Amino acid sequence: MTFGEQPAYLRVASDLRQKITDGSLPPHTRLPSQARIREEYGVSDTVALEARKVLMAEGLVEGRSGSGTYVRERLVPRRIARSGYRLPEGATPFRQEQADESARGTWESSSEQDVAEADTALRLSIPPGERVMRTRYVYRDAGETMMLSTSWEPLTITGRTPVMLPEEGPLGGCGVVERMAAIDVVVDNVVEEVGARPGLAEELLTLGGVPGHVVVVISRTYYASGRAVETADIVVPADRYRIAYHLPVK
Repeated sequence: MTFGEQPAYLRVASDLRQKITDGSLPPHTRLPSQARIREEYGVSDTVALEARKVLMAEGLVEGRSGSGTYVRERLVPRRIARSGYRLPEGATPFRQEQADESARGTWESSSEQDVAEADTALRLSIPPGERVMRTRYVYRDAGETMMLSTSWEPLTITGRTPVMLPEEGPLGGCGVVERMAAIDVVVDNVVEEVGARPGLAEELLTLGGVPGHVVVVISRTYYASGRAVETADIVVPADRYRIAYHLPVK
C-alpha cells in the first residue's frame, strides 16, 4: 500500500457510504451481502466484513436478526441547548438540559446512596469509597428517550440537609445551584468536557440504539470556591442530537 492510500475496507465502506448518501441505497434497503461485496469489489471476506462494520459503527446501517443488514432511516439531528447554570429560580433539571420551551419533555429519576468509585472520587476531589448520593435520570422528548444522566454529590456536603435528595424535599427538582444556595454553598463555576465513545450496552438499550452506535458524553462538574459539589455524566445519541452552546459575551 503506497503512502496516503486507504486500506481496502475503507475504500469499500466509502463507496457504499456514498451510495447511501446519494440515495442509490435508500433507507430500509438491504445492504449487499458479504458475498456480493466480495464479488463486486474484488476483495476478501475479511475486507467485506470490516467495511460493513464501519458502516454499522457510523450508524448508517443496522443488523436485523435472521434477515441481514439494512440502511437506516436518515434522521435530521435535533438540538439540545446548553446555556449554563444561571437559569430562572425554580427551573427543573430537564429544562436545564432542554432549553427549548416548545419541547414536549418528561423525565424520571431515582436516587440512592453509593460509594465513590475512583473516577468519580477524582472528579469530586474526595477519597475513593466516600459516600455520595447518586441520581440517575432518563429524559424523554414526546415519549422518545433522548438523554441519560447520572450525577454524584458528596454526602459530606448535602448529607443530613433538606437537599440531600436532589428530586425530593422543598427544593426537589430545582437544580444544583439553587439547592446548594439553600445550604449556604454558593456555586460560582461549572466545567463541561465533551467527548464521544461507543455507547454501553445498557445505555443503547434505553436510548434505542444498536451495538457500535456512538454517544456524546458531557462530563459536567459544579464548583463552589474551587470545591467540587456535584459531578455528572450526560449521555446523548450522537446520530439524533447535536449539542448547541449559548455562551455569554463579556
